[in-house]
Amino acid sequence: MNSGTAEHTGGPAEGDTFDAGAGGLLRQPKAVWATAGASVVAFMGIGLVDPILPSIAKGLDATAGQVSLLFTSYFLITAVAMLVTGFVSSRIGGRRTLLLGLALVVVFAGLSGTSGSVGELVGFRAGWGLGNALFVSTALAVIVGAAAGGSAAAILLYESALGLGMACGPLLGALLGDASWRYPFLGTAVLMAIGFLYITAFLKEQPKPARKTGLLDPIKALGHGGLASVAASAFFYNYTFFTVLAFTPFVLNMSPYRSGAVFFAWGLLLAVFSVLVAPRLQARFGSLKVLGGSLVLLAADVLVLGYGSHTTAVVCTILSGAFIGVNNTVYTELALGVSDAPRPVASAGYNFVRWFAAAAAPFFAPRIEGWTDIHIPFVVAAVTAVLGAVVVLVRRKSLTHEAEELETRHATEDSVAVFAN
Repeated sequence: MNSGTAEHTGGPAEGDTFDAGAGGLLRQPKAVWATAGASVVAFMGIGLVDPILPSIAKGLDATAGQVSLLFTSYFLITAVAMLVTGFVSSRIGGRRTLLLGLALVVVFAGLSGTSGSVGELVGFRAGWGLGNALFVSTALAVIVGAAAGGSAAAILLYESALGLGMACGPLLGALLGDASWRYPFLGTAVLMAIGFLYITAFLKEQPKPARKTGLLDPIKALGHGGLASVAASAFFYNYTFFTVLAFTPFVLNMSPYRSGAVFFAWGLLLAVFSVLVAPRLQARFGSLKVLGGSLVLLAADVLVLGYGSHTTAVVCTILSGAFIGVNNTVYTELALGVSDAPRPVASAGYNFVRWFAAAAAPFFAPRIEGWTDIHIPFVVAAVTAVLGAVVVLVRRKSLTHEAEELETRHATEDSVAVFAN
C-alpha cells in the first residue's frame, strides 16, 4: 500500500504497484466486478441531479437554495452514517450490508421520483444518503479485500467506478430528465435493483471480523495526527469539489442535455486522471507534492470559472474534473495508509469529516450569492482549496509518520479487514 508520504509515497510499496496496467485491473473475480458495477450506479446518484436542478426547481416551484438541499440532506446523512457502517457491517457481514444499502437506495430513489414537494424530495434524498453510505463504504472494503493485484490496484478499480459513475450520472440525468425530472430518480431505482441482483448472485458472504467495530472507533481513529490532517485537508477540498458540482449548474443555466454533456465530459476527465494520470504523477513527484499542486491548480481553475465568460465557465467546469480526479485518488490512498487504524475504521473517520463539507457547500454557495454576488461563492471555493493545500504543507510531518511500519502492517490487514468502513 502506498504509505501516503512525500518520502515514501513517491511510488508503490513492494509487490503493490500503482501502475498495475489494464490487464491487472481487468483480471478480477466476478464478485469484484459485481460490486464495482453496483458502485458505478451508486456514484451515478451523486451527479444524477446536476443537469436537472433547474428543472426540479421549476417543476416543484422551488428556489435554487431549496433545491441545493438535495445535496445537503444527502451528504449530511452520509457523513453521520459513516459512524454506523462499520458497526453494522462488522455484525451482519459485508454482503448483507451491501444489500441493505442497495435496498434503501432502491426504495428512496423510487420515492424521490414520486415527490410532490421539494421538502419531500429533500427528505427522500436523506434516506437515499443512508443507503448509499452503507453501500459505498462497504464496497470499498470488499473491493480492497477481494481484488487481484494488491490494494493499490483495488483502489484504482474503485476510483474507476467513481469516475465512471460521476460521468454517467449527469448523462443519465440529462437523457431521462429532458422528458421529466422524475425519470432519473426512477431510472436509478431500477439500476440499483439490478445491482442488488448481481450482488446477490455473485458475492458470497464473507466471515465476520474477529473484532466488532464500535460506533466511536472512527472518531478515536482521528486521534492519529496523520489521519486527522488528511481528513482536515479533505474537508476543505470537498467544499470546493461540491461547490463545482452543486452550484455551477445554476450558474451555467443550460438545458438538461447541454448541462449533462458538460458534466459528462467533466466526469470523463475525473475518471482518466484518477486512474491513469494520478498514479504516474505520484510515482514521479510523490503524493504530497502532487496533492498540494493539484489543490492550488483547482483553486485557480475555480476562480477563473467564477469570473470568466459563459464559455470560460464551461471549459473550467470540465477542466476541474482533472484536478478532482487526481485529488480523489491521492486522498483515498493517504486516508487508508497513513494511520495505524484498520483501513475500514480509518476510512470511516476520514469520510465522516469530509462529507460534512459536501453537505455544507451546496447549502452555503447559493446563500453566499444572495448575500453578495454570483462570483463570491467561487472565491470562497478557491480559498478552501488553498486551505486544503496549506494543511498538507503544514502537517507534512504528520503525514509521513510511521509510514514504513504501516506498509507492512496494512499488507496483513488487507486479507482480513474487508468488512467494515
